[in-house]
Amino acid sequence: MKLKNRTITALASSALATTLVIGLGGFGLSTASASPKLKSGQTFYLIPKDTVNPYETLEDGGITAALKTLGDKTVVNSGTTDTAASQIPGIQAAIQAHAAGIVIAGNDPSALCPSLAQAHAAGLVIVSADSDISCPNHLFINQANTATIGTSEVDLLAKEIGKSGQIAILSAAATATNQNSWIKYMKVELKKYPKMKLVATVYGNDQPAASLTVLQGLLSAYPNLRGIISPTTVGISTAAQYLDTHKSLLKHLTLTGLGLPSQMKKYVLDGTVKSFELWNPVNLGRLAGFAVANLASGTIKIAAGQKFNAPGLGEYTILPPAAGTGPSVVLGPPFVFTKANVAKFNF
Repeated sequence: MKLKNRTITALASSALATTLVIGLGGFGLSTASASPKLKSGQTFYLIPKDTVNPYETLEDGGITAALKTLGDKTVVNSGTTDTAASQIPGIQAAIQAHAAGIVIAGNDPSALCPSLAQAHAAGLVIVSADSDISCPNHLFINQANTATIGTSEVDLLAKEIGKSGQIAILSAAATATNQNSWIKYMKVELKKYPKMKLVATVYGNDQPAASLTVLQGLLSAYPNLRGIISPTTVGISTAAQYLDTHKSLLKHLTLTGLGLPSQMKKYVLDGTVKSFELWNPVNLGRLAGFAVANLASGTIKIAAGQKFNAPGLGEYTILPPAAGTGPSVVLGPPFVFTKANVAKFNF
């Protein structure tokens, strides 16, 4: 597996931090300094799902920007495909480097646990962000309430297609914890709409080419498809690009899901997509960054009720285990982007 490893020092990340501040639109990013009780000069390893997904890059940039305020260093180490195997070398590298902690977006809920157990035994603190893992001894930074993401996606599509017709889901990897959790709640929510039928769930592995292939297969197999939910930024942007060049499909087909405004703006403004949802991935990264820094500094423990401050975002409380996750912190509710507001956001 070819790996990309990029070390981002506090000096090198200053330009990135400036870019992030400019691109946040109305989400209220602040560069306020963190608590003086936190340690300085620590090294943290960031292990995204892959190093080529723009969403993951934004999230990692948020982590780096947060840790930069503490004088810490980050190392991004992961593969170019969404597999657990591509993430294990990054975990081992963090152990060998005697890093203070790891922030990981899991590509598999359990396959990473043996390596992460080694990291925990070596004294590293572990935070998962965006996509959780089923391993013990870690804190999950959840982008939004898991059930809310799944149910709101279905409700959004139901409103747009008149609560009737065949629908499909274009997801990321079949093992992706976050997508699978959302899909579980989508299926529950669909019971409220008896005239809507989920006919297929396909997986593009967060790769544009693979996503396009399975999308074309869907459209061929189900010519009467009324709606597609793609809970992945790669999937929805790939599908939007295809529909934009095949406008006749829009007479009967509606696309929604989770997307980046920077990628989806064109398709919303030209009518290809009516609406989609997301949260701010940079702020998710910032929250994860301050969480891992607090854990590594010993100012909080992984226990329900523990509180910490994320400058520019607010005070957060660790929630007890629920809905298949361990102790977690929730960034906030998802945001709906439409033609009326999408131009205001640049991330």
